[in-house]
Amino acid sequence: MRGMHKAFPGVKALDDVSLEVWPGEVVALVGENGAGKSTLIKILSGCHRADAGEIILDGRRLERFSPQQAQAMGISVIYQEFNLAPPLSVAENVFVGRQPRTPAGTIAFGRMRAATQAILDELRLPLDARRLVQTLSVAEQQMVEIAKAISFRARIIVMDEPTAALTERETATLFELVRRLKRQGVAVIYISHRLQEVFAVADRVVVLRDGRNAGSLPIAAATVEKVVRLMVGRELKEMYRKPAVPAGEPVLEVRGLSRAASRVRDVSLSVRAGEIVGLAGLVGAGRTEIARALFGVDRADAGTVRVAGREVTIRSPRDAIRAGLGFVPENRKEQGLFLMMAVRENVTAAGLDALSRWDFVRFAAERRLVGALIDQLRIRTPSQEQEVQYLSGGNQQKVVLARWLALRPRVLVLDEPTRGIDVGAKAEIYALMGELVRQGVGILMISSELPEILGMSDRVLVVRAGALAGELAREQASQEAIIRLATGGQ
Repeated sequence: MRGMHKAFPGVKALDDVSLEVWPGEVVALVGENGAGKSTLIKILSGCHRADAGEIILDGRRLERFSPQQAQAMGISVIYQEFNLAPPLSVAENVFVGRQPRTPAGTIAFGRMRAATQAILDELRLPLDARRLVQTLSVAEQQMVEIAKAISFRARIIVMDEPTAALTERETATLFELVRRLKRQGVAVIYISHRLQEVFAVADRVVVLRDGRNAGSLPIAAATVEKVVRLMVGRELKEMYRKPAVPAGEPVLEVRGLSRAASRVRDVSLSVRAGEIVGLAGLVGAGRTEIARALFGVDRADAGTVRVAGREVTIRSPRDAIRAGLGFVPENRKEQGLFLMMAVRENVTAAGLDALSRWDFVRFAAERRLVGALIDQLRIRTPSQEQEVQYLSGGNQQKVVLARWLALRPRVLVLDEPTRGIDVGAKAEIYALMGELVRQGVGILMISSELPEILGMSDRVLVVRAGALAGELAREQASQEAIIRLATGGQ
């Protein structure tokens, strides 16, 4: 890809960007949210057409082409949100839209299953072509996407944040699969915000910043510091900036919180003013379920909640907001944002009462509030009226945070606050958390990233099977100690 240019209304997404990849090479494509990675890949896959530039495949210049034509040419993209039909079998998903036919014109299910199983066996994937996709784990569904790509005889496979929802063991399985594809001569473009993964799997790192090439490094010459400097244009001397704030009185006290349907069992915890309490545990341990029951998204069967010393009844998110709680959910697109609405409307969605007079919204006051929050959080948007769906992941996350800052909560529950965002945006969110605790807000933070838990938490609570397995003070907390509690090891 040479000299790629692409502009959208109000945004220059790509400005003279080039990318090359060789057979059997894994190229990591990294950069902050909004750097242009997704736009570049959508051009490669035929979803967007570049305003200028050229794409050369095997020495031949490609003219205008569709996603279907890109697949036929051997270019496959595995997006973070899978493109699978859960009620269908693995084989039906691999060959969807191009099922082999019998002479009578019906689908040749036996031939389709055999062809799919041959691909799965070739990749050494422990899957049965007859299984329904809805019965598969996230990691197994990702394997189906890879098998589908191979069925098109893909020579270039793009993986967009492939480990976002995987456990460490599943991630290791994926890496081994990537290495197998490499040995078979397949070129892999690997997009990830997790730099440790980049160093584990890539041969070369290509960095984009603000829609331009910022640099390219062979993995042998790359370090985390060098890559981060290229990504953000500056050094991040301290990623985790948790200020030393004396803990005040409890702003949140939970006793005996239980919800049988979510397998939340007798959870008791407290958060003090100026304190960040980390909630750690394995995927599926029940951390998110605790947060949802606390905030009233799922109604608890039992338990008491006190906010700033006052007992409150929380049967719904509205009750939680009135009590002084805020909640940033783990899936911002499905649970935290109105994607087709403006930044302004998203920021004020939970606080229109305070901005209204006689049931009419005071738009001037609303715009002033939103403008101040955009400046405070450094949200990159052409205007307050930009639809949130067109913002980068990091800026979308900042919009969700802005909604709660507008309400000045006493307690903020953050579920995976930096999932899927780049290191620069992570540092900004950590700095914001530090500023909030200075102001006396108590934060309950759920995270699957142990460095994040260890770097930002004053105390760590470990969840196992829907219950608290233990508590660790900051000086006691380590990855080993957390994993021991999370797994029930001695």
